[in-house]
Amino acid sequence: GEEFSGRFNPGKPIEFGAMAVHHITDEDVADCPAAAEFKLPDGVEYLIGHNVDFDWKVIGEPAVKRICTLAFSRAYWPDGAHSLGAMLYRLEGPAARAMLKSAHSARSDVENCRTLLRHIVAKAGATTWEELWIACEAARVPTVISFGKHKGMAIKDVPSDYKRWLLGQADIDPYLRKALKGDNCA
Repeated sequence: GEEFSGRFNPGKPIEFGAMAVHHITDEDVADCPAAAEFKLPDGVEYLIGHNVDFDWKVIGEPAVKRICTLAFSRAYWPDGAHSLGAMLYRLEGPAARAMLKSAHSARSDVENCRTLLRHIVAKAGATTWEELWIACEAARVPTVISFGKHKGMAIKDVPSDYKRWLLGQADIDPYLRKALKGDNCA
């Protein structure tokens, strides 16, 4: 497909921790369009990424279906680390080293995410984007608590009073909400 790459000015100073990851400085984006000007091309139905919700929120939560390679990674390969780099080493072996030389540059991360996506599509058996999205919605519903005093416990085994407490929290992840309610379907 068609590829493009561009930078946008976030309208605030870039944090040093972010600079250390992606090596983009305030000077690099000083003359770039404002981030608020970013718009997905017309006709985009699906947004794909590793922890796609982060990018989706940054671009203003457009009305698109999100396919999260991180959620698939956690569901399909539950043991071990699930960062994009870790998944490439898991699935591509030593070839991952060369693939990750430019990690955290947008173009490289997109290419690496595409490589991971190929493995996910094969494992999911999806033949359309819609089938893949439906499989992703199911993969996004956690089966294990990932934080707090019950971290590592299967959600089905979490005490009901703790489930009730979590469900009462205003900022609870919608997929965790589904899991706590026992609604594990997309």
